[in-house]
Amino acid sequence: MTPRPFRNNRPLQGLILWLVVLWIITAIEPFNRRDWLLENLLVFIYAALLVVTYRRFAFTNLSYILFGAFISLHLVGAHYTYAETPFGFWLQNTFDLSRNHYDRIVHFAYGLLNAYPFRDIFMRAAGVRPSWSYFLPVVAVLAFSTFYEFLEVAVMTIVSPELGAIYLGTQGDIWDAEKDAFLAFCGAIIAMSIVWLYNKRHRRLKAAAHA
Repeated sequence: MTPRPFRNNRPLQGLILWLVVLWIITAIEPFNRRDWLLENLLVFIYAALLVVTYRRFAFTNLSYILFGAFISLHLVGAHYTYAETPFGFWLQNTFDLSRNHYDRIVHFAYGLLNAYPFRDIFMRAAGVRPSWSYFLPVVAVLAFSTFYEFLEVAVMTIVSPELGAIYLGTQGDIWDAEKDAFLAFCGAIIAMSIVWLYNKRHRRLKAAAHA
């Protein structure tokens, strides 16, 4: 599929403008500059891959919007550090929770927001059958989430080991990595369930129209 030329893609241009502005805002006096740099290291890689692959494989605009929503959540967390994000404290105080759960929200959002783009890849680049296109994105999200937890530890150890729990955001929970991966898995299941129900309804309406 030939990608729409970037100069004609207004939604994508608007999304990039939003992300650049948000990045600039969150780059101003973050709570911990070294943690912010470390958190953004993976964002730069993520964004670079999307830019480099645009001509060879352009995602749908919906996929790019979902990517953008996830990156936005991450940028906010990187500014405050995940354990110190105000929205997480608001949830903690409102619902009498034991910790700041903003990091949990972002990991859940990873599955919820990225499963559809994964399906985009499987359907259009790998030619996966529709029946498998709902299952494989869930597996991919779980695999990448688990890999990301290992990658976080590796990056922290190599780049800045003294940041420790600040970067990882464990908040004293020894099962933090497992819970994060599980939440991403749950988000992906919900996303694919919604897509499946939408497509099922669309097929029914289409069949009724032709009847």
